[in-house]
Amino acid sequence: MTEEFGVDLEQVFRVIDSADLLVVRFHLIDRRLLVDFRTTREIGPMIRVVPRAESIEDRFRSIKRLRPEFPMPERVPSFQWPRSMPVMLASGVWQRLVDRLSSLGSDETTDECGRTMEELLQLERSEVIGAIRGADHYQTLWERQRI
Repeated sequence: MTEEFGVDLEQVFRVIDSADLLVVRFHLIDRRLLVDFRTTREIGPMIRVVPRAESIEDRFRSIKRLRPEFPMPERVPSFQWPRSMPVMLASGVWQRLVDRLSSLGSDETTDECGRTMEELLQLERSEVIGAIRGADHYQTLWERQRI
């Protein structure tokens, strides 16, 4: 375990380097990052923020809907990212994902990685703001006086 990041980075890097596809679960947001490294001559890799699946079967069905050109995967490796998005950037995990995807795709793939990180950063910001302001799914330590 790498103390600074809360995960075994070498294990995470091994998953990124070897998986056909993977799912990243996050600490603060309820969405998932789906990365599919499978390609053909016509179809590049995919990176996308997706809803949390209700079951593994649900995840397999969602992958088949998103990538019908590819066979059903035998397994979907995943890992939990226990820290914030800026820490994912600082740890090198995001760059490892981007580097592998870029090696399989085009400039468009690299652009999609940037848009995906922006989406993740925005989702995380919204969740933190919701926690501070006492959104419905949070309990606050104090209640605001309504006048």
